[in-house]
Amino acid sequence: MKISVSAILLFFSFSCVNAQEELLTAFSEGIAVSTLIDKELDEISGLSCSRTLPGLMYVHNDSGGEAAIFILDSTGNNVGKIEFLGAQNRDWEDIAVGPGADGKSYIYVGEIGDNNAAYNEVAIYRVPEPMKKESITQVIPEKQTFNYPGGARDAESLMVDPVSGDIFIVSKRDSVNTLYRLPAEKFGTLDVELEELIKLPFTSATGADISADGSQILVKNYLEIYYWQRKEGESIEKAMSRTPIQLPYSPEPQGEAIGFLPSGKAYYTLSEKRFDLDPVLYKYTAKKP
Repeated sequence: MKISVSAILLFFSFSCVNAQEELLTAFSEGIAVSTLIDKELDEISGLSCSRTLPGLMYVHNDSGGEAAIFILDSTGNNVGKIEFLGAQNRDWEDIAVGPGADGKSYIYVGEIGDNNAAYNEVAIYRVPEPMKKESITQVIPEKQTFNYPGGARDAESLMVDPVSGDIFIVSKRDSVNTLYRLPAEKFGTLDVELEELIKLPFTSATGADISADGSQILVKNYLEIYYWQRKEGESIEKAMSRTPIQLPYSPEPQGEAIGFLPSGKAYYTLSEKRFDLDPVLYKYTAKKP
């Protein structure tokens, strides 16, 4: 049987693309970096790595906790705290780092938990990223309130697009989770309703992140981690319309937090403390070609 040169080239091209995608989406199994025994950090619900403080990450506790962000080093040690003055932690569920309209890097905290869909209005707090680490910093955050089309929703996943500055939320308790968008230019305005974008092929989302260069997207639930690659010039919505790839995940008692390293070459997960098990910080590193 004769095989044409064009067929050979097509096969070779297809194989190279598949190999490249495999390399880009290959992450190792989770390695336990440390066990967090700090009593202040017993209900961690969100994690995001700093863009201004190399090697450090931000975490926060869940509902009823202190209205504060804790700063951890790369081994999970508590090395600082940012207190939000005039704010309450009704149900903080996720955290993200991303740009503001002024070009500065901000920390966004989503007070978006609503187990019983009882709140017509929820909120996002925002503060500038610190330029140096201090043991305790006090700040007055900006607060953006908003609602959902069609009524209240429970959500635990927040991410900010580093390219557009748009804010994205993934719902949790509906049978098929929904992706919503808050355009960057609407932050700081009144009577904001989120834009409903697409349905996603899973439920119970608990955390999300976008890599610092905008090319990779993560969403996790209690059992799986879902991953998308985003092409240059592509919207978050279009990228997430494709079928996600499942990445390695070390089961946690109640894993709700996930975040990329700024390089995009690794991601962390972290659980709340449950069943008397202290939370373990796991790191998943991209495999070398």
